[in-house]
Amino acid sequence: MPGVSTTYLEFLRAELVPGLMEGLWTSLVVIAPSALLGALIGASVGVLRVYGPRPVRRCAEVYVSLFRGTPLIVQVFFWYFALPYIRIGGRGIVLDPVSAAILAFGLCSGAYQSEYIRGGLMSIKQGQIRAALALGMTTRQAVTSVVLPQAFRRALPGCGNEIIYLIKYSSLASVITVNELTGMATTIARNSWRNIEVFCTLGAYYLVLVTLATWLLHLLEDAMSVPGFERHRS
Repeated sequence: MPGVSTTYLEFLRAELVPGLMEGLWTSLVVIAPSALLGALIGASVGVLRVYGPRPVRRCAEVYVSLFRGTPLIVQVFFWYFALPYIRIGGRGIVLDPVSAAILAFGLCSGAYQSEYIRGGLMSIKQGQIRAALALGMTTRQAVTSVVLPQAFRRALPGCGNEIIYLIKYSSLASVITVNELTGMATTIARNSWRNIEVFCTLGAYYLVLVTLATWLLHLLEDAMSVPGFERHRS
């Protein structure tokens, strides 16, 4: 089947790879800020759910329940299609597709990551805080210097897993006209009618992205690990 292979290679070189590389760059523009926003929100909300005043804890719980309990696609639609109809000062809030996608992914990811952070914080024995207080630390110093570093190390695998999900969920940005990887692949497939080649290649792109992210997260886990503690490898 040399003719078919040559045709596919020509299609790959001339149209598919250039289009997917353009989509890959857009995907990274969406994924990187979303992951950073989700990590910041997750850490902040996770801490507030454990150590915040009761009203603040209740508000944090409502946020987590809302964003974990509704489909991500609905959230994406809300920020892009519904937000302009919310009037503030007589004007709606209009977000461009990339900004709406980043906001939706960041808020949703933050809700899930806060649960991992909360679990990490709850796993630290309260005796460590009492010992830090006995040494003259304030409660804030004890939490930030003693508890949080340990909690972050324990929560990192779960938070890293959420980033992996985010890479794959970023494909939902295509439904609000963001020409990321999936959006570009859909356009190419529609124009060329070569669905098998296009979507198999698209899957390979996501597989490479996830594999690379997994490797980087393992490096981060190794860098943050304490020799002899909390790190088990078979």
